[in-house]
Amino acid sequence: MPSHLSRRNVLLAGAAAGSALALSAAPAHAHGRPRRPFGRYGSPSARLTSTTLYVHPRGAGDFTGLQAAVDAATGTGRTLVIAPGVYRETVSVPADRTGMTWIGASEDPRDVVVVFDNAAGTPKPDGSGTYGTSGSATTTLRPDGFTARRITFANDWLRADHPGVSGTQAVAVKVMGDRSAFFDCRFLGHQDTLYADSASLDTVARQYFARCYAEGDVDFVFGRATAAFEDCDFRTLIRPDLTSAPFGFVFAPSTAVANPHGFLVTRSRISSEAPDGYYKLARPWVPSSDPTARPMLTVRDTHLGAGIDAVAPYTNMASGHPWQDQRFAEYRNTGPGAVITVPANRPQLTPAQAAAHTRQAWLGDWRPQA
Repeated sequence: MPSHLSRRNVLLAGAAAGSALALSAAPAHAHGRPRRPFGRYGSPSARLTSTTLYVHPRGAGDFTGLQAAVDAATGTGRTLVIAPGVYRETVSVPADRTGMTWIGASEDPRDVVVVFDNAAGTPKPDGSGTYGTSGSATTTLRPDGFTARRITFANDWLRADHPGVSGTQAVAVKVMGDRSAFFDCRFLGHQDTLYADSASLDTVARQYFARCYAEGDVDFVFGRATAAFEDCDFRTLIRPDLTSAPFGFVFAPSTAVANPHGFLVTRSRISSEAPDGYYKLARPWVPSSDPTARPMLTVRDTHLGAGIDAVAPYTNMASGHPWQDQRFAEYRNTGPGAVITVPANRPQLTPAQAAAHTRQAWLGDWRPQA
């Protein structure tokens, strides 16, 4: 089984070694790096549009870093074309950059990596405390209408490197805007990898993830967004620091009680490098900031591998908020992790109910452009 350190080494090796990591997550049409740094997306001397900026780590673009490009991309509808490379930086996109698009210039998302290594318990350089979960994010996306294509978002903070740190949440990306779409992207981390959130408790943020890959161990897809995951791969990791189950949890939604749509996972796959049955499918997150939250998760038409505990796939995060009181449901799932042995532990939708649990119902009048 691959160790966490080897996983980091492969990530940092860049595109040359990237094929060794999450191979199944790469689009089938990927054939390696384009010969030109920006592929078919033009260049600073031949821009696709006047609102397109180019990022290249060695100076062939308008900027060598993503944050510098974001700072310059004022207004709406700006596009960043990002050349292959490992961008080790934190990136924060303000809410006023509406309609922004990031395009990985390679046809393979493993070639364009945005990564940093802050955790919730990491001390801030100014001595004002630690970052906290949200502050640990490598990339924070606030604007409505954000789109990313063929990019890896990662946080390579490792527990093994920091045995005295208790705040082990380490977010790869925090998404807060409405109409946020991700196509053929990867999300790499351990605890709290992908934070699908909204700007406030009373704001609904619709998010769509198509043909994406996410990996982690504890609550690695979490938040209160209205998020639809379609044809995605989720992979649970080995835990060298633990010897008994559970190692962790795939989903931890925190849906507001007034929101009829939380997380929807459809036509996807969940695999594991951990022993059989060592992971829970989900647990509900009722945060202190929203004690009335009623988390919602529907997993349908999805293959659940043997890593998922089929007997008891759900568990509580806090005893005062049992998972049975939340909105968890499944429909027509397959695989060893989907076998129903204790019906009370596997709430199932009826066909009539399932007809209302679709991407169209979740996204409403928004139709993401593939």
